[in-house]
Amino acid sequence: MTAISDTVTAKADKTVDPDARDPARPGAEARPVPPFLVFVRHGQTDWNAEGRMQGQKDIPLNDTGRAQARRNGQALRAHLEALGMAADDLMFLASPLSRAVETMRILRGELDRADDDFFCDERLREITFGAWEGYTIPELAERSPDLTARRKADKWGFVPPEGESYSMLANRIDAWLATVTRPSVIVSHGGVMRVVQGRLKGIAEAEIPRLETPQDRFLVWDGADLAWV
Repeated sequence: MTAISDTVTAKADKTVDPDARDPARPGAEARPVPPFLVFVRHGQTDWNAEGRMQGQKDIPLNDTGRAQARRNGQALRAHLEALGMAADDLMFLASPLSRAVETMRILRGELDRADDDFFCDERLREITFGAWEGYTIPELAERSPDLTARRKADKWGFVPPEGESYSMLANRIDAWLATVTRPSVIVSHGGVMRVVQGRLKGIAEAEIPRLETPQDRFLVWDGADLAWV
């Protein structure tokens, strides 16, 4: 497993600067799109099951999440075989949060590939909910009814205390997405999955925070359309 941050040290001791890849800027008229992309959301955690805002808290998978990761790895293997694609021809990237890393390890194991042969990219971290992380929406509605009402009215633009809006997350993901020039398998988070779906399908920004993000299926982008597998 190799980390990708502001400066990346690759397996062959090469240093890669993501800024040198000339990522597209938010607001550009046309965004680059990857040629082929598999996007897997990490498996379930206890906080997911409890409806807690997880954000960038490093919460591990539970047993259900591990089973979901195995299912997705098996389904990905069958899907690649049906397409005549080899796993070794794909780039594997994950969020550095442990729930994404463990999901990727399990997935690669189901592909009969080394479970540590992938990269971690800081830009694939989940949206941060700041001071709200660890709370459920009903708990927050009791503590901060005005703020939760504002969030409900504008999920795209609302910034939780010490947190990040979907608009801010999209700036990060737009820049990352412009660097994906190879067929790739991504393991990341629900918020990131929503933004990637929205950008690839051209969905209105106000609708992006409401897109579905199942943990027992994954998205496949074939260069022109998205499908659930």
